[in-house]
Amino acid sequence: MKKKLLSVLLTVAVTASLLGGCGSKKDDTTTTTPTPTEAAATDEATATPTADATGLAYKGDLSLMHFSTSEESQGNGGSDGFRTMISEWEKANPDVKLNQNVLANADYKTQIATLAAANNLPDVFLLQGMNTKQWAKDGLILDMTQIIKDSPDYAQYNQNAFYPFTTDGKEYGLPALTGGTCTVVVYDAAKWKEAGYDTFPATWDEVLKAKDYFSKQKIDTIAFGNGGQWQANSTFLDTIGDRFTGADWTHSLIEKKGAKFTDKAFVDALKFTKDIFASGIFNADFNAVTNEDAREYYINGSAAAYIGGNWDVSYIGATLKDSNPDLYGNTKFAVLPQPAGATASEGTNSTGMGYAVAINAKLADQPDKLAAAVNLAYKLTGADFSNYVASNYALGGLTKVENVDLSKFDQFTQDFYKYSYVDSKPCEIYDSFITGAVWSTLNADLQTMLNGQMSPEDVAKNAQKSYDDNY
Repeated sequence: MKKKLLSVLLTVAVTASLLGGCGSKKDDTTTTTPTPTEAAATDEATATPTADATGLAYKGDLSLMHFSTSEESQGNGGSDGFRTMISEWEKANPDVKLNQNVLANADYKTQIATLAAANNLPDVFLLQGMNTKQWAKDGLILDMTQIIKDSPDYAQYNQNAFYPFTTDGKEYGLPALTGGTCTVVVYDAAKWKEAGYDTFPATWDEVLKAKDYFSKQKIDTIAFGNGGQWQANSTFLDTIGDRFTGADWTHSLIEKKGAKFTDKAFVDALKFTKDIFASGIFNADFNAVTNEDAREYYINGSAAAYIGGNWDVSYIGATLKDSNPDLYGNTKFAVLPQPAGATASEGTNSTGMGYAVAINAKLADQPDKLAAAVNLAYKLTGADFSNYVASNYALGGLTKVENVDLSKFDQFTQDFYKYSYVDSKPCEIYDSFITGAVWSTLNADLQTMLNGQMSPEDVAKNAQKSYDDNY
């Protein structure tokens, strides 16, 4: 059951196969979203069109395609904020008829790809990072580099968030919805206390020891669902991969500077993934059930922990707050434990913003209509949106917000805010970059590997071939 809950966190779902990836290039000094106390133009770039003194000069239709359905907005801070900004913009611009095509996330990904293939994209839409390079090359999306620089909120933008939507030095979208993690361990602190752990274990060896206790209790140690194929990549491998390879390898792969899927460090990450899923700490049907199914195992008490993304945290919180207040109060959050032999990074979790508001390149020849599209893009990603999601959900968007007041939120929300925005050591979400063809190959092979029917080396070879052929 879904309940609207203003104090529960959710950012946009991100995946390669069904949902969108989220990502931004990280360094050690910049966060992707505000903390509680703070919340390159080219000659070819499209100049920002201007409206007349009384508002938008354009009067006519403007098409917008997105996936913030009314159902998704229940408890989903990003989608609720997105829909609220659309409504406010429509009221402020009555002479523009905004024609919305609103689809469920999985349907959106399929339909937007079909429209792109036909060169028939909407005027304004949500762009996934992994599509940026190809769609820019095909001339489908508007170069927004100068438009972004001319935004009234530009000084408050988190510049790292643009990385997935940048190619050849040009920026093709305003990162949208909310930023957060795609990899989090959700655990029942009371159960783990009974097993002898004050906090979730820092190493997988300790998790394996805990398995003996939970097996005697006839519950799973960790629930996970990879039935949709994307989950093992988006909510597990990208973080585990970073622990073995480090960020430089990932950026080299994205920027085609020499890294390969067949590099030993990445193969080692695959080997670890294969072994840990064969260890018995996860539910036996992990490769057949979805993340939605697996999180129910945590909710109903048949698993002591769950690994998923921020969207799962929102659902878990919204469900437990009324149905099981004790488990709601005992639910805590942790990073993935450190694999033995992984020395490239430690304590990271995959984090970013998976979609951006983009504009059809055809609008470059229609300046008044383009001005309306730009105005809408600013509204959907600017200060109004960020202030709304910060004050109502303790979430962060593209535009930084200062002095987020966490005192009005419950402990669950405060704890997840701290995990996501304060203590976070971000790494990239793989499927926010490169191209969907590569991830389709890798995701399918990962599932086969986890079924024990494929070697890590062959998974890496197939991924590299798809990379060479498609990227």
